[in-house]
This record gives sequence, structure tokens and C-alpha cells, in this order.
Amino acid sequence: MFPLDHDGALAPAAPARAGLPPVEHAPAVDCAVVVVTYESAQFLPRLLDSLPAAAGGRTYSVVVVDNASTDRVRDVVRGRSCVRFVQSDRNLGYSGGINLAARDLPDCRWVLVLNPDLTLGPGAISAMIETALRTGAAAVVPRIVDGDGQTSFSLRREPTLRRSVGEALLGDHVPGRPGWASEIVRGPAVYGQERTVDWATGAAMLVSRSVFDHVGPWDTRYFLYSEETDFCRRIRAAGGRIRYTPTAVVSHSGGGSGTSPALVALCALNRVRYAHKWHGGGVASAAWGVAVVHALLRITRPGERASLRVLTSARARRLLPGASTAAGGRT
Repeated sequence: MFPLDHDGALAPAAPARAGLPPVEHAPAVDCAVVVVTYESAQFLPRLLDSLPAAAGGRTYSVVVVDNASTDRVRDVVRGRSCVRFVQSDRNLGYSGGINLAARDLPDCRWVLVLNPDLTLGPGAISAMIETALRTGAAAVVPRIVDGDGQTSFSLRREPTLRRSVGEALLGDHVPGRPGWASEIVRGPAVYGQERTVDWATGAAMLVSRSVFDHVGPWDTRYFLYSEETDFCRRIRAAGGRIRYTPTAVVSHSGGGSGTSPALVALCALNRVRYAHKWHGGGVASAAWGVAVVHALLRITRPGERASLRVLTSARARRLLPGASTAAGGRT
């Protein structure tokens, strides 16, 4: 068994229910926008200001869930129409914040989950909705660009051991390598075409409300990172498709969740947890070994040194953000 003891174990995946239910009634709004914040007051105004043009005539309302920030994010949303503010008494992580927002969603046909550090391009929301309607996709993800307007490689293939080895050994080198050796979908030309994908980074994702409810709560034991991988896999297991459209464009500053060696380590750890949940202990043991190699090959980076400590030390894991949540409440 890989050395993650009880705090790395996740419950087996729930069996998929056959079929995805249709929506047959007229919703109060077309789209409910969910934004989970943590120390995000500096970013949130730009996102909220971009929504009217992004909606492109579609009706929407916003639920902002704040994960016990100290930066007065409540003041940012005060007085804004169509915005409901929900204050959490502790940091629930990204999944926990989404689940808390789900309790306050209006009657709607679509749920759009957004990072707070995004700015949506004109018509982005309407383009995602139109793509879903035209293709029958259960979820739609947009093209993400950085602050310089360069396309980010946000699309992903389902994690496998071979792909993890390819990422560990090659990283961004040999970007044109076969898909079985690369989890990240690289190459600007690929992002110019609409396509079905396994999953995408969770900064922006439109999900049918019926699918959102059918798939169920986001898994809070990941806290941050891999929760979108898990949710997309559950969509696919239920018979849904995730569609990428380049016609919807969002700009991602990349600072809304913060960056630190601890978060890099949490990302590495959650990849092993994901393998354990979906494939069991044997595959998770191999995934742990690949994660250790990945960290060792980049050991000069603070985040990778933190990853190595977390992968090999239960004490280090207990110090990670969301550790008690990932352990199912145990410490």
C-alpha cells in the first residue's frame, strides 16, 4: 500500500445512474453563476463587472460563497443586483464552497462555476450555453487566456499511469507526443477547434442544472485540485459529455486561489487520492511512486520539495490546507 494511511483514502466511486434527466420546465433564470472566494476581494469586481456583456442577453443571477476571508469581500458585492452573498464560517475549499452555493441556487437551466480571478469576454456565457444546446453536451468549458492574451493549455485527458509517467519525465518537452503519454492537451492549434474532452481545469465550467443535481455534490475531500477531474469523470460515467468551445473566451489572472509550495504539494497528493478512489490501492501505489519521481526530478523547486515531504510524511499531510476535510474529519 502506498504510504498515505487513513488520511489519503477516499470512498469508492458511487455507481453511475443510467441516463441524465432532461429539464422540462421554464427556469426563473437561464444561468446561475457560482463563485467561490478566498481572499479574492481584489479580483472579484472585474469578474462581476464582466458578467452583463458575457451573458449576451441571457438572464442570470450570482451566488458568491466566501470561505472565511479576511479581506472584506462582502463589501465588494454589497449593493450589486442579482448577487447573493453566502458567508462560510470556515474555509471549505473549492468543492465545499460549490456545495454550499448549491443550497441557494435559483431555478435555472445552467450552472456556471467560476474562479474569482477571471474576466469573461463578451458573449462568453451565451456561447457556452449555445454550444450545450447545439451539441447536447452535459458541460461546456471555454478557451482560457492569460493576462497577455495567450491561450492556456487548460484541456486534459483522463489521468492514467502512462500519462503521469509522460508528464513526470517529459513535462512540456516534446509537446507533440502521443496522447497516451500526455495528460495535458498541448498545442495552440488544438485550441482553435471545438471538441469533446475528458476534463478541463476548473476555473470555468458550465454544467446543465439537471446534470449538476444528478451527479451530486462535489467531493470535498480533495479541498482544492482534482475536484474538477472527479466531477467530470462522474459526468462521463453518467453518460454525459464535456465540450470545449473556443468561441467562449475568459481571461484568467491566476491569483484567486493563491500559490504556495503547500498548494503544489496538495495538487500532487490529490492525484494519488484520485487514483485510489477510482482504481484502488494497487494503482494508487504506482501513482504515488510516479508522483515521487516527478518531485525528485524537479527537486530544486520549493513546491516539489514540499510535494516530496507530503507524499512521504503523514505529519506533513496533516499540515496541508483542508487536511481534516480530506481525512473525513479526522486529523
